[in-house]
Parts: sequence; structure tokens; C-alpha cells
Amino acid sequence: MREVEEALSIPARPEAAAFFDVDNTVVVGASIFHFAKGLAARKYFSTSDLRRFLWQQVKFRAGGEGQHNITQARESALAFIAGKSVAEIVAMSEEIYDETIAARIYSGTRALAQLHLDAGERVWLVTATPEELAAIIARRLGLTGALGTRAEEQDGLFTGRLIGELLHGEAKAAAVRDLALREGLDLAECAAYSDSINDIPMLSLVGRPVAVNPDSALRDEARRRGWEIRDFRSGRKAARIGVPTALVTAAAGGAVAGGLAIARRQERSQDRS
Repeated sequence: MREVEEALSIPARPEAAAFFDVDNTVVVGASIFHFAKGLAARKYFSTSDLRRFLWQQVKFRAGGEGQHNITQARESALAFIAGKSVAEIVAMSEEIYDETIAARIYSGTRALAQLHLDAGERVWLVTATPEELAAIIARRLGLTGALGTRAEEQDGLFTGRLIGELLHGEAKAAAVRDLALREGLDLAECAAYSDSINDIPMLSLVGRPVAVNPDSALRDEARRRGWEIRDFRSGRKAARIGVPTALVTAAAGGAVAGGLAIARRQERSQDRS
């Protein structure tokens, strides 16, 4: 309830829209990790597939956004779904949303999105998560739609390659500009919400930028620029703002891989008994 009360009233502006980052803004943690973990639990991927994907994400986050790191991330971002059925992954991801992600939606951020919708404004998610998965989150929350990283498909299967760039940093801002042009939006009348310093390009585009659950760098920048700051985390989680995302991702990846390995050892032990 406190989170809902903190959400600001937004006047009706038909030419306006709102753009929300997903990870740690709308969803607690990394949405792609939650989906990948759920798919691995269904034995849709091997442990080595999941470990390789997570390691590539850790290297990208820890290594910064140099061109070499971006190129590597682009080439490996969706390698773990190469050859997999688009329909099957989407169907299982619907189940994973219900099982895992629904309970990880920040109610305060959800309330902000609803205020835009109630004002007759459109609301899009804008995320590096594959667009098919982002669309599930948007649809379940009753939002207008989602802009995400686009995965190439061929004969109903993911190829593991991207169409265009990872929707990250400047690419996010470019996608929002293109959408605004198509939809006739006035960016000066729009709002954007994010937790990450990497989304400064998107936040800088709009008339109402808001730092939501910000990392320490974005919090400092938001204060410097006089932007709104909304923090819907608990006090314990907020105290960990300075912990690098790469370390959290690495720890989570290790936990998943370790858990799957333990489960396999238990299965082998039961088979021998």
C-alpha cells in the first residue's frame, strides 16, 4: 500500500506515453534469468547451456560497454535458444510468468504504469530482454506493448542470432524515438522509468525522467539533474544499491547451475539404490 501511495498522479495527456525498463524497474532481478531458470528446470536446456549463457552475461556486465564486449554480447546473447521452437518457448514462458515472475512485480512501479493507463496514455516496456518474453510481461500487466531485443526466427525455430542490435543504452533511445515518430508522440510530454545508469540515453529523451530503484550511479545522476527518484525496494534491498549487478548475476547463475547439478546427483543416487 505504501508503494501505491507513493506513485504520483499524472494528468491526462493524449499525446503522451510512458516507457518502462524491465529488470529491477518492473521486475525484481533479471527477467531473462527467471525465464532461463524456468526453462532449465523443465529440462529444455542443459546445465552447460545455462552456465555458458550466464557467463557471457557476467562478462558483458563486468567488462563494461566497450565495442569488443558489445560485439561479443550481441553474438552470444541468444545462443542458448538456437534451434529451439519459438512456440514452445513462448508457451513455457507463459507458465514461468505465473510461477515466478508475477510475484516479482514491484507493486509501486505497477501503480505508476496504471496511472498512465488510467490517464488514457499508452505504456510500453523497453528492455534488452527478447521481445517475445517482454511481450508476455506487458500483456499480463495490461500494458500497450513491449520493445525488446529481436531474435531471428526461421521455420518456427530461433536461430540464436539477433535482428539489429541488443536493445541496450543508445539502442533503447533509438527504439523509443522511432516509436514516438510512428505513434505521433511528443517526447517532451512523455515519461521514462529505469533503474540503470545505462538508460541515461532513454531517460534524457523525455520530459519526465524517473529513476526507479536506481543503482548508485543513476541515483547520483538523477540528483544532479533534479530528476524524480522512486525506490520501491525494502530497506534491506535498497542498502545493497552499490553491489555490482555482475556479482549478483554470477551468484545467481552459480546457484542455478549448482542446484541442477545437485538434482542430477540425487537422481543418479536414486537410480543406483
